Amino acid sequence: MDAYYEFERPITSLEKKISDLREMSVQEKMDFSSEIVALEKKLEQLIDEVYTNLSPWQRVQLSRHPQRPYAEDYINLLFSEFQELHGDRKFRDDAAIIGGLARFRGQPVLVIGQQKGRGTKEKMKRNFGMVKPEGYRKAIRLMEMAARFSIPVITLVDTPGAYPGIDAEERGQSEAIADSIMRMFGLAVPVIAIVIGEGGSGGALAVAVADKVLMQEFSTYSVISPESCASILWSDSTMCEQAAKVLKLSAPEVKALGVIDDIVREPQGGAHRDHAAAAVLLGDNIQKHLEALLQKSGDELVKSRTARFRRIGSETIVSVSL
Repeated sequence: MDAYYEFERPITSLEKKISDLREMSVQEKMDFSSEIVALEKKLEQLIDEVYTNLSPWQRVQLSRHPQRPYAEDYINLLFSEFQELHGDRKFRDDAAIIGGLARFRGQPVLVIGQQKGRGTKEKMKRNFGMVKPEGYRKAIRLMEMAARFSIPVITLVDTPGAYPGIDAEERGQSEAIADSIMRMFGLAVPVIAIVIGEGGSGGALAVAVADKVLMQEFSTYSVISPESCASILWSDSTMCEQAAKVLKLSAPEVKALGVIDDIVREPQGGAHRDHAAAAVLLGDNIQKHLEALLQKSGDELVKSRTARFRRIGSETIVSVSL
């Protein structure tokens, strides 16, 4: 891995040993195959041990991993004939949201993804995945276009939150988010949303009002980031690890609350270790749910989607009060 967190250091150290041993075997023309096999077995066990015992804060870190597949990566790996569409027809295009028509395993779909970007230049272009009002209005325009032509909608959620800058507020950030949420309830086509990294606050929910909401195994979904939560509750953003514990933002915890429908398994050690394998696992889950949703009428989808989100609120209140 090009980048890693402190809890991944034992893994990267062992990987380097294996790499060095392979290189030495070539240079010295010696057979180290038995040693390499033993180390690879040890590496596999270590990966399982590390990633099955992650703390809530480590899960947050993993959801933000710089090598984790982003929306554009999944679009390239999972969809064919992708044709990106731009602009909200009111202000300008927002590069933090990628949207367009494509085929998913032969099925025409509209795919929308929040894109963070890699490298300083692209991160600035994508605004670190923080969408502005024009981005949500672009998403609304594309989703309603898809509904007119009876095309299913797939959204890939990955944002720390909607952009909080003054220019976004001047152009109606909260109204744009609320409008997107409201209009998604009325889409008479199948809608599937997948949290592939960070699912932060209303910025994520604005494109996640779906018939089926999925989360990748090491993604997070929460009403607020741990840092912001710590700043509000304890006036100390360094208490983010404690905040991560109380927010219950990991995939198993969010599923237990009834907020999501399914957890998408990731390759051993996380999606950042094998993009292609992660895409296959994600694609199989999308296909399973999409095939079932395509059997329902538009009216059935709208009614069940509305009921689904009403049920989340009541069940969550009961579970918290208990």
